[in-house]
Amino acid sequence: MLPRAILFDLDETIISFGSRRLILQAVVEEFTEIFGPVTPEEAGEALEAGFRAFWADEVRATYWRQNLMEGRKLAVAATFESLVARAPGLTPDFAATFGERFHNHREDQGQLFPRALETVEELKRRGVKLALVTNGAAAPQRAKVERFDLARLFEHVQIEGEAGFGKPEEQAYLHAMQALGVEPHETWMVGDNLEWEVVAPQRLGIYAVWHDHLGEGLPPGSPIKPDRIVRSIVELLD
Repeated sequence: MLPRAILFDLDETIISFGSRRLILQAVVEEFTEIFGPVTPEEAGEALEAGFRAFWADEVRATYWRQNLMEGRKLAVAATFESLVARAPGLTPDFAATFGERFHNHREDQGQLFPRALETVEELKRRGVKLALVTNGAAAPQRAKVERFDLARLFEHVQIEGEAGFGKPEEQAYLHAMQALGVEPHETWMVGDNLEWEVVAPQRLGIYAVWHDHLGEGLPPGSPIKPDRIVRSIVELLD
């Protein structure tokens, strides 16, 4: 049975940007001479690990989500420090160039997941109360909502940069549920981030659905246990 309400994440839940690691690797391949002996595969893996570490710090992430390009430049610079002994061209100046190129390239990849729009439309038709709850700066996130004509499908659209708070702060979920007039036991949270869309909502009694869009499964030994795992949000209709 479907719940009374569903809170949806936006990026990598309704809108797809693809594999970050593969996009990083693709950008590395544009600058192979600078990376020298460091292969694109090795650099892509190192950068992905660096990005994970950078964004894992919640205080830092909360700040830099409001200026995503600059945050990505810092994540690149930190990774380059571990590689520069082998590739002297990986300077702070080049880190800024690489970070900007990656940012623009990844944002250009944005597109709706297959059948995502139809799924949300069907949930709305079935009477499920819907809220879009997304982190990030106001302007770029609002632009995505408008580009894909999403506001019409949701009773409540909540953007971190507009609201002044975001996931995994309790207020983010409580405010969205209050806007829909529902309680935690009547609500699902659906998204790709294990902390924001699983751990934090579960603390409040919300049913947490993890969107494993890359099909990688939970990290080995992960203590996090989503209530449900889906590869595509269309599975919510089953």
